[in-house]
Amino acid sequence: MDDRMVAPQQREGEVRAEGSLRPRLLAEYIGQSLIKENLGITIAATKSRGEALDHVLLYGPPGLGKTTLAHVIANEMGAGIKITSGPVIERAGDLAAILTNLRQGDILFIDEVHRLGRAVEEVLYPAMEDYALDIMIGKGPAAKSIRLKLPHFTIIGATTRLALITSPLRTRFGLIYRLDYYELPAMREIVQRSAAVLGIKIDEAGARELACRARGTPRIANRLLRRVRDYAEVRADGVITARVAAECLQLLEVDQLGLDTIDHKVLEAIITKFGGGPVGLETIAASIGEEADTIMDVCEPYLLQLGFIERTPRGRTATRLAYEHLGVPYPETPAEPAQSALF
Repeated sequence: MDDRMVAPQQREGEVRAEGSLRPRLLAEYIGQSLIKENLGITIAATKSRGEALDHVLLYGPPGLGKTTLAHVIANEMGAGIKITSGPVIERAGDLAAILTNLRQGDILFIDEVHRLGRAVEEVLYPAMEDYALDIMIGKGPAAKSIRLKLPHFTIIGATTRLALITSPLRTRFGLIYRLDYYELPAMREIVQRSAAVLGIKIDEAGARELACRARGTPRIANRLLRRVRDYAEVRADGVITARVAAECLQLLEVDQLGLDTIDHKVLEAIITKFGGGPVGLETIAASIGEEADTIMDVCEPYLLQLGFIERTPRGRTATRLAYEHLGVPYPETPAEPAQSALF
């Protein structure tokens, strides 16, 4: 009976601990040093003037900490933060309801800001520039427009697709930062910090093994850490070492560079089925049974960063590094595409 009474409390404590993995202040935020320095200067200057922070746009691949950084900014400013996302705000009235409930200095975080509708954006423009909300009252000839003043607030937008944000909206953000993939020392520090928060025993070699396979992405590192923790508790003595981490990640089909099953399928398709390329994205997707968007958004960014594939006008090609990673001999004289025989 005692065990049954304690277990739910332990689970609740674990949920709270996992929710606290996000750092609260810039000093606790690991990596992205240039962004942290610039933000620290801007926040200090803004607070000294007693003003609201300029609007911020954060972009980059998923899982790099855009939402976390928004919360850090709110904590540093001592401001309240309200969270929404582009697809949720369907009508201009939805945005108006959110904006009229903001207080002086508040922060409105809009995730996937590139998915805002055009009508919603039109309402957002005067709100960002003039801190005013234009609304129509009545219909027909009796309709009239009134302007409501809004308190000075800050919008923090986050997106993984900067090119899809319209130019008028993008230019209204005063601070635009790109979050890059994390270097290995920063990833190792993130793994060690998360392990300490979750109460996981991990040695230096184990943290390095996880960091090497996390694709430079904190979200992936934390996910792998939880899975390796489960493996260590069941098949080891509860301590994550390099051997324990390697054994678990082998079961999860994550290799030494963090490539998973889909990544390997993409590389193998380009090399073995299409002679190293060039080959179109849709053709690759059809050959491995995946969506083209999944390959473009999930696989390609990391494969490009590793230098395993190249984008050319005719399609994707595999590089020598990809051949070496898969253990396939690199053709010194790549075969010419079949179309060239016509000329």
